[in-house]
Amino acid sequence: MSDSSEDETRDKLLKIVILGDGASGKTSMATRLVHDAFGKQYKQTVGLDFFLKRITLAGNLNVTMQVWDIGGQTLGGPMLDKYIYGSHGVLLVYDITNHQSFESLDDWYTIVQKVAADSERRPTVALVGNKIDMEHLRDVKADRPLRFCQENALAHYCTSAKTGESVALCFQRLAADIVGVRLNKAELEQSQQVVKADIVNYMQEQPTQLTSQHKSSMCLLQ
Repeated sequence: MSDSSEDETRDKLLKIVILGDGASGKTSMATRLVHDAFGKQYKQTVGLDFFLKRITLAGNLNVTMQVWDIGGQTLGGPMLDKYIYGSHGVLLVYDITNHQSFESLDDWYTIVQKVAADSERRPTVALVGNKIDMEHLRDVKADRPLRFCQENALAHYCTSAKTGESVALCFQRLAADIVGVRLNKAELEQSQQVVKADIVNYMQEQPTQLTSQHKSSMCLLQ
């Protein structure tokens, strides 16, 4: 086998679909991953948007993630199954401060399962609780997503698109799970770097520096 053929076998293109209700932070997560930036104003994604991110996993395995950011209003839409079809991985995103965004996960996951049943490939699915920088406004009890993941054998990640906490790690671990690669300690630590964010005046009595206490049993990084 030639060197070029060997190099070719070390490159993977993965289709990653992000699903969840509107305003749960899907676009912000993708933007943080690709551009390391956060938009302060919410702009609804209509239909879908695309992002590309190239990473290198253990063994010099180059992975290009084609991230499909699906608009939250497409739930039940005629094109949703076509968007999901052929995906290698799916991130089901909910907003920890919005209970309804978590309740909707049943519907999103049901559609993923239906599409997977008609596809030659079953995607790797993971649950993502976003906006953990707003832990003090949490409206989704911590045991609910953990139970959902246990019942459906899913990994659970907690992220903050605003600060960048665990966003890269979330995508990297999903990609590693898809291709069957284990991340080493250095890769995990590097992907978990936190980006400092401006603090909005939620409450005057709130401290201006958020602690990392929210990284407790509420997050289960499998």
